[in-house]
Amino acid sequence: MKYLGLDLGTKTLGLAISKGTIATTLKTIRYNDINKLIDELKQIISEYKIDLIVLGLPKNMNNTIGPRALETIEFKEKLEQLNYNVVLQDERLSTVSAHNYMISENLSRKKRKKKVDALAATIILQTYLDKENNNERRTNEI
Repeated sequence: MKYLGLDLGTKTLGLAISKGTIATTLKTIRYNDINKLIDELKQIISEYKIDLIVLGLPKNMNNTIGPRALETIEFKEKLEQLNYNVVLQDERLSTVSAHNYMISENLSRKKRKKKVDALAATIILQTYLDKENNNERRTNEI
């Protein structure tokens, strides 16, 4: 099974990919038009033969749904209308974690800005994979 992790921002979309165990950073797409973004995503999904899309859901820290989360849910629905399988993954603090990691690696602010969304997508996808793999292990133990 192939997975595509997405971190949807207001101007960029971070992408990560996995075959089921380890998530890898793919790239960041800058966009102005959500429909053109979806067209570009269609090509990527086809090229990599993606089975499941894991989309980061930016909940508020108090677990409520704000405007960004509502936009993300609308994006999910657009992808589902194209018959893609999409799951939402809580992404709270994924961008903060990505920034902290890059700071610890002494990346310049300029390099961090270019890579933060794709790294956040990797964290989102890895969180989902870890959760699924832990559930699978528990099921096998029963």
